[in-house]
Amino acid sequence: MRSKFEKFTLIACGAIIGVLISLNLPVFADKAEKNNLPVDELRTFAEVFGKIKSDYVEPVEDKKLINEALNGMLTGLDPHSSFLNTEDFKDLNQATQGEFGGLGIEVGMEDGFVKVVSPIEDSPAYKAGLKSGDLIMKLDETSTKGLTLNDSVKKMRGKPGTSIVLTVLRKGETKPLTFNLVRAIIKSQSVKGKLVEPNYAYVRVAQFQEHTGEDLAKLLKNLRQQNKTPFKGILLDLRNNPGGLLNAAVGVSAAFLPKGDLVVYTEGRAQDSKMHLTAVPGDYLKGGGKDDYLKDFPEDIRTTPMAVLVNNGSASASEIVAGALQDHKRALIVGMQSFGKGSVQSILPMNNGTAIKMTTARYFTPKGRSIQAKGIVPDIIVDDGSDPSFMTKEADLTNHLSNPKDTDTNVAPKDKDSKPLAPPIKKPEEEKKKTSDTPSGPIEPASKADKQFQEAMNILKGLQIIQNK
Repeated sequence: MRSKFEKFTLIACGAIIGVLISLNLPVFADKAEKNNLPVDELRTFAEVFGKIKSDYVEPVEDKKLINEALNGMLTGLDPHSSFLNTEDFKDLNQATQGEFGGLGIEVGMEDGFVKVVSPIEDSPAYKAGLKSGDLIMKLDETSTKGLTLNDSVKKMRGKPGTSIVLTVLRKGETKPLTFNLVRAIIKSQSVKGKLVEPNYAYVRVAQFQEHTGEDLAKLLKNLRQQNKTPFKGILLDLRNNPGGLLNAAVGVSAAFLPKGDLVVYTEGRAQDSKMHLTAVPGDYLKGGGKDDYLKDFPEDIRTTPMAVLVNNGSASASEIVAGALQDHKRALIVGMQSFGKGSVQSILPMNNGTAIKMTTARYFTPKGRSIQAKGIVPDIIVDDGSDPSFMTKEADLTNHLSNPKDTDTNVAPKDKDSKPLAPPIKKPEEEKKKTSDTPSGPIEPASKADKQFQEAMNILKGLQIIQNK
């Protein structure tokens, strides 16, 4: 019996080593570590694997055990790394192309529960009133405590037209809220805009997808033709934008910056994670042979007075754009401090159709600022009436990466470029809302009820007056 177990242990250990080799770990390891696999730890892993196979109360498939081990290996690193099975990998590819099924929520994990990073605009979750920072406690009758993020996401997905009840804990509410949502095909229109009044363009980017840069260029060209004369001001709205593709963020930045300006640079251990991305076609066009969608872009747009709206739900690629425009003094950043996700995730496909999403680099603004666990501090702070102490940020997430520029990751940057130019603009006191099990819907962006938008427009008009003087 013992010899059989020893044989099984050796076979399992060999299988685990094979899995590790297939992950190409040596690529990301230091030279001194390339040929040094942790044999003792792998032996322990194999022993645990064997004990589960022989003694667990129910039979467990090898595939499940390996997948769970891989997922645990990655999710234990930071909140944004994970293992993607074939279905998850397929869904991710669909999401970056702008169409996928589900509720329309960007989520993460916190203390074992699912936490809303940002609802996607026009999705069932957005229309129902879910907010950044909401803690999802139950999916129908299933508690999210103990579920992996992938398992929770799978439960939220389903056939369009089917319903699901989310039980949510929201800070400031005395009891949990319930959301009755109907699943839908999420066709996320990443770019929207309009002439809010003559000579003033409003552009909202809800998410950075494969065609976001191209769509933004088309929209601004059309608005410029409608206006017939150069704009007096452009308002770029990045609120509740959870991020997306890095090259899309570079493309959006390139629409407003002089050609060749540095947008962002990244630093990681692997050689291909060290990048300097600038406002040139080679850095924002994905794949070769594509036409440059900015080749006939109106040049006056690159010098038009500009303001950018951000809030706690603005993360990752949104912060790259805001940081680049702020560092080059191209735009005033208005709103609330952003989420603070300053890391880059690479999707690394495996040979069997699965993939890993792994943090491979930190990114830095053109002036060398890391916004990791800090966020972008607006030049002019305009609150939206929410209590900042209830807002979830990257620094609140378990195992978040540290900020290499500052040992205190919970404090906003103190350098001269990050100081707000004005104190928070506070709204008049509103009537206290009655606690209710039925949440209210969201405020329509760029509407009369959108106080941040109204304040940003006033600031933008002030910029135009200053430029004229």
